[in-house]
Amino acid sequence: MAGSRATLCTWLGCPGLLGCFLLGFLAGWFTKPTEKATNPEGVYQNVRQKLIAEMKAENIKQFLRSFTKLPHLAGTEQNLFLAKQIQGQWKEFGLDSTELVHYDVLLSYPNEMQPNYISIIDDQGNEIFNTSFFEPPPQGYENITGILPPYNAFSAQGVPEADLVYVNYGRTEDFFKLEREMGINCTGKIVIARYGKIFRGNKVKNAILAGAQGIILYSDPADYCAPGVDAYPAGWNLPGGGAQRGNVLNLNGAGDPLTPGYPAKEYTFRYKVKEGVGIPKIPVHPIGYHDAEVLLRAMGGPAAPDSSWKGSLNVPYNLGPGFAHSFSTRKVRMHVQTNNQITRIYNVIGILKGAMEPDRYIILGGHRDSWVFGGIDPTTGVAVLQEIVRSFGKMKMEGWRPKRTIIFASWDAEEFGLLGSTEWAEENARVLQERAVAYINTDSSIEGNYTLRVDCTPLLYKLVYNLTKEISSPDEGYENKSLYKSWLEKDPATENNSYPRINKLGSGSDFEAFFQRLGIASARVRYTKNRKTDKFSNYPVYHTVYETFELVEKFYDPTFRKQLTVAQLRGRLVYELADSHIIPFDCRDYGEALKGYSNRIYKWAKKYEQQLKSYEVSFDPLFSAVVNFSNAAAEFHRRLEQTDTNDVVAVRIVNDQLLLVERAFIDPLGLPDRKFYRHVIFAPSSHNKYAGESFPGIYDALFDIESKADQHGAWEEVKRQISIAAFTVQAAAETLKEVA
Repeated sequence: MAGSRATLCTWLGCPGLLGCFLLGFLAGWFTKPTEKATNPEGVYQNVRQKLIAEMKAENIKQFLRSFTKLPHLAGTEQNLFLAKQIQGQWKEFGLDSTELVHYDVLLSYPNEMQPNYISIIDDQGNEIFNTSFFEPPPQGYENITGILPPYNAFSAQGVPEADLVYVNYGRTEDFFKLEREMGINCTGKIVIARYGKIFRGNKVKNAILAGAQGIILYSDPADYCAPGVDAYPAGWNLPGGGAQRGNVLNLNGAGDPLTPGYPAKEYTFRYKVKEGVGIPKIPVHPIGYHDAEVLLRAMGGPAAPDSSWKGSLNVPYNLGPGFAHSFSTRKVRMHVQTNNQITRIYNVIGILKGAMEPDRYIILGGHRDSWVFGGIDPTTGVAVLQEIVRSFGKMKMEGWRPKRTIIFASWDAEEFGLLGSTEWAEENARVLQERAVAYINTDSSIEGNYTLRVDCTPLLYKLVYNLTKEISSPDEGYENKSLYKSWLEKDPATENNSYPRINKLGSGSDFEAFFQRLGIASARVRYTKNRKTDKFSNYPVYHTVYETFELVEKFYDPTFRKQLTVAQLRGRLVYELADSHIIPFDCRDYGEALKGYSNRIYKWAKKYEQQLKSYEVSFDPLFSAVVNFSNAAAEFHRRLEQTDTNDVVAVRIVNDQLLLVERAFIDPLGLPDRKFYRHVIFAPSSHNKYAGESFPGIYDALFDIESKADQHGAWEEVKRQISIAAFTVQAAAETLKEVA
């Protein structure tokens, strides 16, 4: 004690020393690193602006140039090299962790020794015409190796010979027209369908249901050439020798065909290839329109039923079966020797850990693999993702951290059925169901250059509208105006033209497993064409060798401002979801959407008014549940406005309720015959995977119901689906009520 008193006296006797100590202590305290501290209000009030200002069009351009120099098909060495390149850059950008996550999935490649092609054969079996084996490469790319010829992944092998039938777009209604109205039987025939309108896998499924032996797919100039535009490289239209690649699976959300529902790891049980989910049983092959013209020119049979069955080729578009006149003994032979093989793929996963809620995740993900160079699909999205990661990394290096954890993902093997993202979602499903707040997709950032396109959950409508009001429009004629302004004027909503149009989420990209299976609020944004005037499907050179860096630089986005705008919007969505005190979802918009969806499905059902009465089918329980949800949402947001944001527990409670709203619409049993599509409100259309359908269970039960043999059973299924929808909406309403 004596020593202590002496020391104390010494300090008290030396005020100068004490003052120096206090001064040093305070200086040290206020200058200590803040990286691991929670976001101090005021210090980072301009992070939003800094994040946007950090993103540069020139950087996106350089990333795109770098990533499109060589082909990077899933399962190839070049795609693994690109994955490692991206991983290395993410480390340099300052993410807390980056890793390669692998899976062993079924992929599909053409046989190098036995090329795929289509022949016309005479009555002796001699091949008198053969389609092209490859696409003529664009200038400057003639010596690039690793370019695979056009093919449809997962096609069955075979060499069928048969008469040819033209089936328009190969849609359900096209086959109904042929079979039911025109008496044309496709059983045992080879059918030819033009690309467009629906997912190619649905075309193949329809051909199989019609009994076809094989299906040829081609891109008609009516669907893949804009009027007055030259073919690439002079313009951005599809050359006659170009053919669209793509998978023809009907996975319905299963992921890897051999491990449906489970991650394709070394320990996972696998089905035999012949038992794989969604793999077609007939040969499929794509060709260019120059070759298609030869096949269609000599077609016999009835004329096309109307102008909607005619493309722009100089042919009559007769339906067949078979060829006309002196060519009537000729048939078509398909040669398809595509091989399916288990191959290792690699996702890149990067993490920026949250400071306050590290167990709440915002995921920004997009695929990296492409059919050839991927100039638009997906690399305009990869380049944007890279610039977003760089910008977030810069903020982190300067001391900022988001409240919630951000997970960045570069998915592999999307082109083969959304495999990389689905396998990762399967492997992490339990964690994601508990912790994921939202998933933002970063596939292609442009598919046109006219205006913005948004597909998202109704929970994000308000956030998207607000953010687009704060971002400048890149559109010509809209200088110094907001993105919202140009978007609204160019693409107003059909139901209410005072707002821009937002689409329902279907499928066709990597949000599928997160939204349709796990119930994680999701969104995708990109620039698109003018849907009112541009009648061509997608962009003309989609999935061909002509998707190059030069295509984008010369024709689609020379200044790279459209892609920068998409980067800003995607980045701001991630920022607001990760850093807002209250998760920026609005459940009231979901209530309004449900009201519209329920009215629409009821209006469609009213076509069968007599059957509704006869079988005692009522939509009242669904309407009642929708009203209850809307009321619960309004009451929830009233309470939310009164929540003490300084009360950590109270904030966590309402944020958990917001996080779980989308989850509440998930039915663990899934949709009939589509068990991995579990969202009761939204699903990809059964007839077009790309399109979103609302109340899909009811819709599918009503579809073509008049032709079903068991009418009582069919209407009982409609009643069952209405019951499931009503229960689900009511259960979702319960999750919004005040916590006891």
